[in-house]
Amino acid sequence: MARGVSIDYVELLDTTLRDGAQTRGVSLSLRDKLRIAEKLDELGIDIIEAGWPGANPKDSEFYKAVKNVSFTHSKLAVFGSTKHKNSRVDQDPMLKSLVEADVPYAVVFGKSWLLHVREVLRATPEENLEMIEETISYLKAHGMRVIFDAEHFFDGWKDSPDYALSVLKVASEAGAETLVLCDTNGGTLPSELLGIVKKVRSEINARLGIHAHNDAGCATANSLAAVEAGVRHVQGTFIGLGERCGNADLAQIIPALRLKMGFKVLKDGDVERLKKLTEVARFIAGVTGFHLAPNHPYVGRNAFAHKGGVHIDAIIKHPRTYEHIDPSLVGNERVLSISEQAGRSALMDLARRIGLNLSKEELKAATEEVKRMESLGYHLEPAEATVILLILKHIGMYRELFEVKNWWVESVNIGRKISRAIVTISVNGDIVTAMGEGVGPVHALDEAVRSGISSRFPALRDVSLTDYKVHVVDSKEGTAAYVRVFTEFTWRERSWVTTSVSNNIIEASLSAIIDGYRYLLLALEPGLLNNR
Repeated sequence: MARGVSIDYVELLDTTLRDGAQTRGVSLSLRDKLRIAEKLDELGIDIIEAGWPGANPKDSEFYKAVKNVSFTHSKLAVFGSTKHKNSRVDQDPMLKSLVEADVPYAVVFGKSWLLHVREVLRATPEENLEMIEETISYLKAHGMRVIFDAEHFFDGWKDSPDYALSVLKVASEAGAETLVLCDTNGGTLPSELLGIVKKVRSEINARLGIHAHNDAGCATANSLAAVEAGVRHVQGTFIGLGERCGNADLAQIIPALRLKMGFKVLKDGDVERLKKLTEVARFIAGVTGFHLAPNHPYVGRNAFAHKGGVHIDAIIKHPRTYEHIDPSLVGNERVLSISEQAGRSALMDLARRIGLNLSKEELKAATEEVKRMESLGYHLEPAEATVILLILKHIGMYRELFEVKNWWVESVNIGRKISRAIVTISVNGDIVTAMGEGVGPVHALDEAVRSGISSRFPALRDVSLTDYKVHVVDSKEGTAAYVRVFTEFTWRERSWVTTSVSNNIIEASLSAIIDGYRYLLLALEPGLLNNR
């Protein structure tokens, strides 16, 4: 281990803004990159590799704009290659742009595989070593701390271990403080990588790092194996963003290192910082537009979700029965799904969380109703508000605060396409007629219903219909096409989802919207539903 390096702290370099930005379909604006950098700093990432200013004008702008941002922990790095073969190091425009970025770190990649040296650089092995030495020496002379990425290291090792080692030795002697072993093609398996890293550790007395790609599905496992073999610098991206199959996923690596392997990570190794992990992962997914799979380890919405009745019953008795860690440690939460498979335990837990006690008879009746609804095409897992209304009906605490007696909607084209709706609503015995306009029939009905009842229930004026989904489902009652509708609402800091099924898409949509408003009104009644 290099002098001054803690053996129990693993330094993290995040390359979401550089390697992650190379994900197909991802395009980050300057503002996006600044927002992500701030989130990474809040989490306590040690080094943020934010771009390649010599190759990308947007990255050059980032390094100018980021000077107005104050970081509490993270240090910034620029990324670039070794100098061009036929240029003088002090006249290489790319290296000049790295220095002008005026940040503490430079991450420089150089070839360690003879195939690339000969076929890509069109250089001799000796020329490649000279390019590496001159580049690192130049950056060090300008006051930068240099991290050397040995590109294609594991493929290079398999081709010629002696040459791959010579690349690392030259980089170290030139002043690189960390030598990163890169599995650039992502095809190395953990057992093979572990053996290679151990051999490198026996030959190189310097701080080693790992940069793994996921082409064989092993990037996270490879990164952890490298740490096991003595590496103390890990590079990756959040949620596995990156070229082709992506990079090693820091959202998985960070908790594994801290909670399972006992290493300190993030600023000061403080385990409390882990509680921001899910928030940061979901934020980056939102900004990049990259889908975060519900079953993503640690940070996915289903990472600690339980559906099977046997699982739920055991989890309620003792969480460790079906959870490898406490979800709160990474800022996630446990979910007990309501479905035809869940049984009574999930319903009992939901009732308990909202302050209701169900008798055996009430619980049995509510469970049977869940199974009946799901047999008709309902999917109640995502629609907790609908389930809560169902429970209230079975324990006699449900009140019909308003009722839509009839409705009418049309879509017209009068130079612009609009929809108009008229609804007749009964509110405490009074009959109210209201109209609404919208960009479609569902929007128009939503506007009409809210217009008709918001004078009686002012809280509804601030409700937003934030999501609307429709799925075609099979029906056991005939061959007609049934649809399942989900509606998501927000009000202040709250959000909730309702669902409905019908062979009429407008009718299903209206039913889900009405239940969404009914749920909020009941939730706001003092003492009911713990005011959730």
